[in-house]
Amino acid sequence: MASNLDNIWNSVLSIIKVELTEVSYNTWLKTVIPISLSNKTIILAAPNDFTKGILEGRYLNLIKNAIKEVVKEDYAIEFIIPGEESVSNKGQAIEKENIEMHRSQLNPKYSFNTFVIGNSNRFAHAASLAVAEAPAHAYNPLFIYGGVGLGKTHLMHAIGHYILSQNPDTKVMYVSSEKFTNELINSIREYRNEEFRNKYRNIDVLLVDDIQFIAGKEGTQEEFFHTFNALHEANKQIIISSDRPPKEIPTLEDRLRSRFEWGLIADIQAPDLETRIAILRKKANIENLEVPDEIMEYIASKIHSNIRELEGALIRVVAYSSLTNKDITIELAEEALKDIISNNKPKEITVDLIKEEVSQNFNIKIDDFTSKKRTRAIAFPRQIAMYLTRELTDLSLPKIGDEFGGRDHTTVIHACDKINADLQANKDLKDKVDYITDRLKGV
Repeated sequence: MASNLDNIWNSVLSIIKVELTEVSYNTWLKTVIPISLSNKTIILAAPNDFTKGILEGRYLNLIKNAIKEVVKEDYAIEFIIPGEESVSNKGQAIEKENIEMHRSQLNPKYSFNTFVIGNSNRFAHAASLAVAEAPAHAYNPLFIYGGVGLGKTHLMHAIGHYILSQNPDTKVMYVSSEKFTNELINSIREYRNEEFRNKYRNIDVLLVDDIQFIAGKEGTQEEFFHTFNALHEANKQIIISSDRPPKEIPTLEDRLRSRFEWGLIADIQAPDLETRIAILRKKANIENLEVPDEIMEYIASKIHSNIRELEGALIRVVAYSSLTNKDITIELAEEALKDIISNNKPKEITVDLIKEEVSQNFNIKIDDFTSKKRTRAIAFPRQIAMYLTRELTDLSLPKIGDEFGGRDHTTVIHACDKINADLQANKDLKDKVDYITDRLKGV
């Protein structure tokens, strides 16, 4: 039966190959594998979700017509990806697996095997692996911080997957701080506080993403404080991620800040060129994409911001090649990425630019930012400038203090906390700061 199916599929491919360009055929059809033929249905395996979507959206009728030409009958087509059973064959084992995956909420694509190690993330990767190998014994809590799209979430999910692979009975919970907050609010409104606490305190591993968003939310911080204590005292593993280290999260309670610093703090920086190229090669390999090395080097040299944009650019180039029926060349990549690359070079925001914009909007002199004057007319705009510098530049707290007259980093923290609180309470001030921010970004 398998041999007959292979013969049928080879005949189908011969018909399709004539209808497509070599690039489209090699990219989308060549990697498809026939799985079974029964009940007037042919099940085909696509290498990944992306290819599966393209096949279903663009080539389904072409494949159906080619099959009909070969077997002289109409057949339904069902696409699956490796490791996935067809809809008609899914049983209790798959259902149980889906339930488990929903419980832990881990992305199956985020594992240690798919994580590309470079100088920018080597320490964070080593720390994550150590925690995964010995939960609650190596570093507890593990606090990972870094910019958007640099791999924090990937490492957190990888830890969860590794722990579950070693002990499937481990209770692993991944949650964003926003979801934690929303569930807390709902539990209070619906009088289900006990149920909420049981959910988060009777687990073995808690992974909380983007913890910075609980800053300023007193009720959430109070509940998380007690959840943290309950888990830590029970020798359960806690992994936390943020876009900045604990000491730089504004309006975060000191008792939480200190607990976040109990274990190990690991940072992830933006990847260098070599790591970006390695990331693209890994992505192309996982997705079975045929992309010349020179194209990946071109993309890596143009996209610096984060890994998600980097991988998205690769997919965009491949899709553009297929949709236009053209070979993947530097010229095609330039055309496909012209909007991304132009937008990937934002206006550089400096301290001097921030001082100039704030001084114009609050009618003070540039020298006032570094002066010792403490009148509200001077101190308040100075605090806003410090806040904007913290939000819009990569300067550390001590460096920001130096730029504003050699002030201590605790002064900068106070300024950021104060302005952050004022923005939540004063809509007019928020509108004014948003206006200044937009001007600084060139919006």
